[in-house]
Amino acid sequence: MASVNKVILVGNCGRDPEVRYLPNGQAVANVSIATSSRRKDRNTGETVEDTQWHRVTFYDRLAEIAGEYLKKGRSAYIEGRLKYGKYTDQSGVEKPTVDIVATELQLLGGQGESSGGGSRQGGGSGSYQSRQSQQSRPAQEQQSRPAAPAAAPAAANPGGFEDFDDSIPF
Repeated sequence: MASVNKVILVGNCGRDPEVRYLPNGQAVANVSIATSSRRKDRNTGETVEDTQWHRVTFYDRLAEIAGEYLKKGRSAYIEGRLKYGKYTDQSGVEKPTVDIVATELQLLGGQGESSGGGSRQGGGSGSYQSRQSQQSRPAQEQQSRPAAPAAAPAAANPGGFEDFDDSIPF
């Protein structure tokens, strides 16, 4: 049976990414992303905003890009997968963790939205994918992409729009 482990987040970066390098040279970036939803409280009728914080981990080139362009307050679209783990706190108690391992990052909004970052052409938004995600997409895109229509000479299309009288007044 097939299974799916996919997360899509659209939210704001809560702090600048922390980028570090593992001994093998692999880049790793960690960031917190906030997502918010609004609802009306049944008792008071007031609008209540519910904010959730998500720990997101980027690897390899995607980690370097996140470290360079993703800044505190910047909006981003992130795709990834859930990864469950646990850690032992200072008092020796094991606690569960939930991380999102990012496979795709798309920066949202303009350059003026963030408090830094490099300059990019195209208005400051960009889309980036992990190497694994890029390798799996070309085959899918080739299958779903329709073939280019062959150019046919106008004379080969009798009864088409070429002989249509366009003197209609509307």
